[in-house]
Amino acid sequence: MAQLPPYTTTGERIWHYTFRVICGLVFLFLMLPILVVLPLSFNVSPYFSFTEGMMSFDPEAYSLRWYKDILTNGMKVPDAPVDWAWISDTWNNAQWMRAIRNSFFIGICATLLSTALGTLAAVGLSREEMPYRRLIMSILISPMIVPLVITAAGMFFFYSKIHLSQTYIGVIMAHAVLGTPFVIITVTATLVGFDKSLVRAANSLGAGPITTFFKVQMPLIIPGVISGGLFAFITSFDEVVAVLFLASPEQRTIPRQMWSGIREQISPTILAVATLLVILSVILLTVIELLRRRSDRLRGVTTS
Repeated sequence: MAQLPPYTTTGERIWHYTFRVICGLVFLFLMLPILVVLPLSFNVSPYFSFTEGMMSFDPEAYSLRWYKDILTNGMKVPDAPVDWAWISDTWNNAQWMRAIRNSFFIGICATLLSTALGTLAAVGLSREEMPYRRLIMSILISPMIVPLVITAAGMFFFYSKIHLSQTYIGVIMAHAVLGTPFVIITVTATLVGFDKSLVRAANSLGAGPITTFFKVQMPLIIPGVISGGLFAFITSFDEVVAVLFLASPEQRTIPRQMWSGIREQISPTILAVATLLVILSVILLTVIELLRRRSDRLRGVTTS
């Protein structure tokens, strides 16, 4: 913990600690809904509430049944011995496993597409000779500003005319559109500290634009590119509005399955899936923070 300077007045000390208390309360306010979900996912009873056994920390009041339900819900033979046939059954027939499979497939494909497009756009917009940079940047990041319902509705009418609605390609393209602005912003922030003299030096030595990009620029901005890709993946993994408009039952993702579970059948399995998503988000955000620090070190930026 940083020590206050000896010349700090009493009022400044009071404000210093008061500010920390306020930040702690805001943090608790934001985290409390997540902290409530975690223990409820281990509830042995099919209720969205704390039972008397859970409040008294009775071991019999806790169970992994809802995590097991992720693997078995929808299987043809859920009670069969665990073998290759059981794995094939849960992979092809379990509702939550199909949703997980779709989420990762759509998320990875959309991330690759949005990362490629967003990186190229950021590199192009970083050039001083690029005309109308601010206008183009505003258009490219507009999916972050326009209400998502309006964007999804527009995609639905447009994709329906070109027969991409209710297809994997259509959902992947929609998620890529929503994730590209995050890549553009992240890579653009990384390029702010990029030394453009390196590009001129590479050009003077005979390197072409493609060679310069992959040999000079990419190694230095790769932390920002990966961070933008992770943001795009998180955006795709959590997206539900576009899936509601564009996806068929075959492209049902985890958020769409959770939405259906809340509307059709209330089950604590939703809480178990939410817990796993929280853990995945924490891991990805930790990786993003580590990449940000590495990017700062590569650019010579020191943080206290």
